[in-house]
Amino acid sequence: MVEFQIPHLDAVFHALSDPTRRAILHRLTGGERTVSELATPFNMSLAGASKHIKVLEGAGLVRRHVQGRTHYCQLEAARLAEAQEWLRTYERFWTTRLDDLEEILREEDRALARSSEQSPSSPAKSDKTSRSTK
Repeated sequence: MVEFQIPHLDAVFHALSDPTRRAILHRLTGGERTVSELATPFNMSLAGASKHIKVLEGAGLVRRHVQGRTHYCQLEAARLAEAQEWLRTYERFWTTRLDDLEEILREEDRALARSSEQSPSSPAKSDKTSRSTK
């Protein structure tokens, strides 16, 4: 059995499992932000935002540095690239499988079309209605 291990992959997917953390990452695609700037749209405390950021840091998705009393966060896209590469393996697998299924279904459609062309058409039934006369 082939093992496909990427260090920190579990931590990356755990970090991405939370919608707030995904939104924080999205905001960081626009550039460096302070913890306060990241917390504001969510109406959460700095402590709450900091907990989310610590999870992102632990996964290697965010880097934080301090200037004075202000904490700045920056996106580290390399870990996302590792996760994306892992997902691509399965994307290729499923793309191949679905392409194969599509070809099978097309072949079945062609076979049905051929069989309906070769079978004689059913004779039309005559419509006999009995009329009652008074």
